[in-house]
Amino acid sequence: MTTNRIEAFSDGVLAIVITIMVLGMKVPEGYDWDSLKSILPSFIAYIISFIYVGIYWNNHHHLFQTIKKVNGKMLWANLSLLFFLSLLPLTTAWMGEHVFEKIPVMIYGINLAFCAIAFLILVKAALSFEGKNSKLAKTLPNRNKEIASVIVYMCSIILANFIPIISLIGYTLVAFIWLIPDTRIEKFIDSEE
Repeated sequence: MTTNRIEAFSDGVLAIVITIMVLGMKVPEGYDWDSLKSILPSFIAYIISFIYVGIYWNNHHHLFQTIKKVNGKMLWANLSLLFFLSLLPLTTAWMGEHVFEKIPVMIYGINLAFCAIAFLILVKAALSFEGKNSKLAKTLPNRNKEIASVIVYMCSIILANFIPIISLIGYTLVAFIWLIPDTRIEKFIDSEE
């Protein structure tokens, strides 16, 4: 199977995720600047989640630039990634509506951690299918950035029990690490052309 359908389906799901997140935000009740204060936590949560969806979309796109074909394991790995990403509107809204309380911040972090793990599984499935001499294997010789991200998520999830704002800083730190698409893939693609 070629990658066209998996890419198109993933793009559609991610577009829906973003749409649901923005539709889940409440309109301010008033018409002055003070009325915006009531939606500020939800808006901050939306911004963080929007950035995350963008990061996954970028890295998913780059990943599939190195892959020519997919198999059943990759399809299921991709569906698991999309499942956890589709939960972001729920966890984002809950965290934003409860002004960054412990449990919602922890659940949001668990959601992010499962997204990261699902993406790792997708990459592992792709590496397994493509083989040791594939473009992907040559592009991603180590997984340090990915493993460090999961470690920061786990620490931040634990910290949510004590200081939720520190957890949010940890989640945001991981987003900044990934904000620029994976240059390892970009450099390899450019060298192939």
